[in-house]
Parts: sequence; structure tokens; C-alpha cells
Amino acid sequence: MIAIDQNTARKVLDTPMQDNDAGAATIRDYLVELVAAVWRDDEGFSGKRPFGDSGWDHELIVPLVRAGLVDGTFDRCGYLDQVDAGAARELIAAAIQELRVPPAAASAEASE
Repeated sequence: MIAIDQNTARKVLDTPMQDNDAGAATIRDYLVELVAAVWRDDEGFSGKRPFGDSGWDHELIVPLVRAGLVDGTFDRCGYLDQVDAGAARELIAAAIQELRVPPAAASAEASE
């Protein structure tokens, strides 16, 4: 497990996304849409296909690689070829934990 500081977790949340099934602009937006889908769909929520397509976790990993936050490569067609999936999962987990920080607390800590 790698140590991920709060600033890195915030950077992950603010990372821009490519076109995605959730219509999210950033990883933060994607995670919020994921929680909204759980709430909206209730027992009908599909963890395998929350936005209608499997492989949704790759929609979170690709922007991490493009932003240089995770080591990875793309093939000549632009598809993810290799990635440090463990590091990507840890960054997303840290970003999810950062969502717990109330906005006022996050602003105060950022100004320190």
C-alpha cells in the first residue's frame, strides 16, 4: 500500500475525465454519479454495469494514466494497454475517502 497525501487525493478528484457513460467531467463527478446511481436504482443497481456498460472502473483508471498519476501505456489505437492497477485502485480509494472531508474543512486545510 502506498502513502497518499490529502493533496494527491484532491488532485485525483479534480482529474478531468474523457467521454464516459456517467457524463462526468471529473473523477469527483463520476464518483458522485456512481453514488447517485446506487441510491436511484436501489435494489436494481448493477455493480457490474452501473452506467450500462461493464469495464466502468477503466473509465476511472484511464484519466489517472493520462494525468501521469499512475504508470501505464496505451496501444496505438489509444486503448489502455498496461497499467499499475493496484496503484490506480489505491488512488481512487484515497479520493473516495477525501470525499468525506467537509468542504469547509478542506478549504481551511488547503489554506494552511
